[in-house]
Amino acid sequence: MSKKEEKIIEIPAAIGVRDLAERMGASPIDVIKSLMTNGVMASINQQIDFDSAAIVAADMDFEAILEKEEMAEDEADGDIPLWRQMIADEDDAVLEDRPPVVTILGHVDHGKTTLLDAIRDTEIQAGEAGGITQHIGAYQTSLQGKIITFLDTPGHAAFTAMRARGAQGADIVVLVVAADDGVMPQTKEAIAHAKAARVPIIVALNKTDKANANPELVKKQLADNELIPDDWDGDTIVVPLSALRKEGVEDLLEAILLVADSMDIRANPSGKIVGTVIEAELDKARGVMATLLVQNGTLRQGDIVLAGGAYGRLRAMFDYRGNRVKEALASMPVSVMGLNEVPRAGQLFEIVKAEKVARYRVKEYLEQKKNAKSVKKNLSLEDLFAAYQAGEAKELRLIIKADVQGSLDPIIGEMEKLGKGEIGVKILYAETGNIGENDITLAAASDAIVIGFNVQAEVAARRLAGNEGVSIRLYNIIYRIVEDVEKALKGMLEPVFAEKTLGKADVLAVFPISKVGKIAGCRVREGVIRRNAQMRLKRGNDILFEGEVSSLKHNKDKVNEVRNGFECGIGLQNFHDIAVGDILECYMLEKEAIE
Repeated sequence: MSKKEEKIIEIPAAIGVRDLAERMGASPIDVIKSLMTNGVMASINQQIDFDSAAIVAADMDFEAILEKEEMAEDEADGDIPLWRQMIADEDDAVLEDRPPVVTILGHVDHGKTTLLDAIRDTEIQAGEAGGITQHIGAYQTSLQGKIITFLDTPGHAAFTAMRARGAQGADIVVLVVAADDGVMPQTKEAIAHAKAARVPIIVALNKTDKANANPELVKKQLADNELIPDDWDGDTIVVPLSALRKEGVEDLLEAILLVADSMDIRANPSGKIVGTVIEAELDKARGVMATLLVQNGTLRQGDIVLAGGAYGRLRAMFDYRGNRVKEALASMPVSVMGLNEVPRAGQLFEIVKAEKVARYRVKEYLEQKKNAKSVKKNLSLEDLFAAYQAGEAKELRLIIKADVQGSLDPIIGEMEKLGKGEIGVKILYAETGNIGENDITLAAASDAIVIGFNVQAEVAARRLAGNEGVSIRLYNIIYRIVEDVEKALKGMLEPVFAEKTLGKADVLAVFPISKVGKIAGCRVREGVIRRNAQMRLKRGNDILFEGEVSSLKHNKDKVNEVRNGFECGIGLQNFHDIAVGDILECYMLEKEAIE
C-alpha cells in the first residue's frame, strides 16, 4: 500500500471531534486548534460536518472522503432526485409542508406562455402587492392562502437537463394541450420526460373556447398515451380552461394544490440548506446574477453558497418582484448576487461555513469533472447483462425512433414480449422521426439506450450522445433489433466493431532482408500509417493479406507512424508475397455505439 493510500480516511457526513482525532491518530486538542484556525468553535464532544472535518484532515496531511452509506433500494436506481436524498436523514418531526414547485410543459403554440401570463395576472388581481418587475425564471402565486411556485423554464429539454444533473426542478408537471389541436409529437415528448422523472402530471386542456375544440378526442389521445382522465375513472386530472380569456385558471391552481396535498412535499426550515440553480447570467452592472430555488433549509443573506465550480458570499437577495429580502424559505425562488462565476442551470447548491471550505470543495469538483470526461456513465447494450449481474441495472430502458408508425408498433410489441424475462424492458419514449437532441437528453437523464429503425441520428444528436455517453443503435431490419436486445438480456451480445481507415500507401519497391523476409518500400499517399494498427494488402481487386504490421521504419529508424507524403519501409506479420504496385491500407477497429 502506498503512502498516499495510507493517508486517506473515510469520514461520515457528521462526526464527533474526539472520533475524528482517533481516526487520524491525533490529539483532540490539535483538532480543536485546527477548527478554531478555520473559524469553527467546537468542543471535544461536539459534532462537526464533513466539510469542516475535511479541512482539519487536510491540515494534518490526510485526504478525507465521504463515508458511503447503504442506499435504500428505491434510491439506488437513480430516479430519486439528489436533493431529496440529501434531506432523507432529516428527522420527520421537524419537517414542514412547503409550497409545491410546478413546471409547465407542452407542444409549441398550445398556450404555455399565455397560461403563465394568466396565472401571473390572477396573482396580481388577488391583491398581491406590486407587479412582476423582473424575470428570474421562477415566480410564486397564491390561492386560498396557499403558495405555489412556478418554474418558467424553456420546455421539457431544459426540465430533463436539470434532472440529468440530479436536480429535478419540479414536484408537479402541468401539461398544456390545446383542445383544438390535440396530442402532438412535442406533447408526447413532454409526457415521456415527465414520466421518466416520475413526476405527477396535471393536464391543462387549453383553448376550450374555440369553435373547433374537441375535448373528448383529446382525452382519448391522452388515454392512448397512458394518461387516463379522471372523469374516465383514471388518475390524471384534466382541467378545461381558456388561458386567453383567463377562464378555468383558478380551477387549475386548485388541482395543483389537490395533487400537492396527496404528496409528501415537505422540508426542514432549520435543516441543511440545499436547492437548485434555475438560471444564471453575467450582468454588466451587477456581476453574476443567479436564480436559486431553495428546497430545504432557509437561505440567508451572507451565507456562502457552493454550486459546482461556483461559490461566493451572498451580498444581496431579491424575490421575483425585485424586492430585496434577507432570507428565503423552502420552495422560494430568489435572485442573488455574490457568486464568483456563472453556475450551470440545474446545478445543485448548498451552504458551507467558510470560503476556505468552498475553495477546497471547488478544487475537488473540478478534479472529479476532469476525471469524469473520459468516463461514459451510461450503459451500452453490450454491457447490460454484466451490469445486471453486478446489481447496477434492473431493467433495459429504451427510446425507440422509427420511420413510420407501421414499423414502430411491431417493434414496441416485440420489446414488450422480451421485457417479461429476468431483466425488464421499459420503453420510455417511442415515436416516428429522426433521432434528435431531445431524445439524447432524455436518454442521458434516464440511463437509456436509443434505438433507431430506418432513421438517422442528427449530427447535433450524435455529438451530444458522444459527450453524454449515450448509446445509439441504428437498424434497418426489425428482427435484428429483437435479436440484439434478446442477446443483451441473456448476456450473449458481442460488441460491434467498426473499421476506421487511417491511411493508404503505394508499394514502390520490395527489399528482401535475410532472416526477416520481404519489406515493402512505400510512399504514404493519404492519411497516416501506424505501427500498432491493422494492415490490408490489395493487388488490383484482390485482398491478399489482412493482419498486423511487424515493422515500420523511416530512414532506417523505427517509428510509430508515418504521415502523408513520406516514404517508409513496412513489414507484414508472417507475409512476404509483396509486389511493386500493391496498395497497403492501414485501418483500426473501434467499438461503436452507433451502427
